[in-house]
Amino acid sequence: MDDEKKSRHSANVTADDVALAAGVSRWTVNRAFKKAASISPKSREKVMTAAEALGYVPDLRAASLASDRSNLVALLIDDFANPHKLVMLERLTRALRRKGWDTLLVNTLDREDAAPAILNASQRRVDAAILIGIQFDDDVLEAALRARRFKKLIIFARTSENPDTISISVDDIKATQEIAAYVLARGYKRPLFLAGPRTYSAHLLRLETFVDSWQRATGDTPENISVAEYDPILAADAAYKTLSALPPQARPDIIVCENDALAIGTIDTIRHRLGLRVPQDIAVIGFDDVPQAESPNYRLTTYRQPLTDMANYLVDVLESAEDIDFDRTFTGRLVTRESA
Repeated sequence: MDDEKKSRHSANVTADDVALAAGVSRWTVNRAFKKAASISPKSREKVMTAAEALGYVPDLRAASLASDRSNLVALLIDDFANPHKLVMLERLTRALRRKGWDTLLVNTLDREDAAPAILNASQRRVDAAILIGIQFDDDVLEAALRARRFKKLIIFARTSENPDTISISVDDIKATQEIAAYVLARGYKRPLFLAGPRTYSAHLLRLETFVDSWQRATGDTPENISVAEYDPILAADAAYKTLSALPPQARPDIIVCENDALAIGTIDTIRHRLGLRVPQDIAVIGFDDVPQAESPNYRLTTYRQPLTDMANYLVDVLESAEDIDFDRTFTGRLVTRESA
């Protein structure tokens, strides 16, 4: 039977057909396809064998309509120039699929697209929306909350100030204090902080924390610059513009970057556009520990977020029926390599 004919044949097979072939009730067939249903292994095997022989696949949409839960979450993401987003996607989807959750992936193209994308996702009968990105400001979050078509709005890997959202993130303050202490302990004197976009509803506290930590320890205020996106190319250009305008004696001896995407672009500029050495002339620290950080090209000192633990906790939040404060911060660890 060719694929087209097989597809048409499978579409006509019902749960009653499977029940008849397996010698069980329709009720047993329905339970066999539910993750946590009480059914004997023998009965489940009979149903699955008959279903495979007949080409039967349950209608998940119909099943969700008969339940108060669809087991579908909308995953809204932007900023694909940041390699850490791919790592987040892998960890999140792995944890979700392990517990029987499916994802609707939405690429929010820009800030103007973010609110319509959330509203569109809310019409798909998803149980929750998970936001990963930099474009979810107050207006966007308010639009999402007004929709009220999903039970939970989760901000992942950022701290949200909105009381109606659930924030699951690394402890940025503790992490950045550890980075600042490391920079001080290694004897660096002239740090430059390279930050990403300055959002408010889902805010990273890394720039403010580093500046505060440095001021407390030395009495000096470190210089800082920022870029509009977590893009290595933008970071490379910003680093070149800043460093090339300074005489050698006034250049920073270390650049602390808000994430690894910025750090990678910065290292490329230091080496290939300015002809300097890392870390001998200028050291670099990142944040996230993306796969490229460990490569011989970068050997980047960085802070590793515990993404697996964060993703597993997110699934626990999705499956919980409790009405409590689910906000949680996690502690990662500093990974030292040759870049600083």
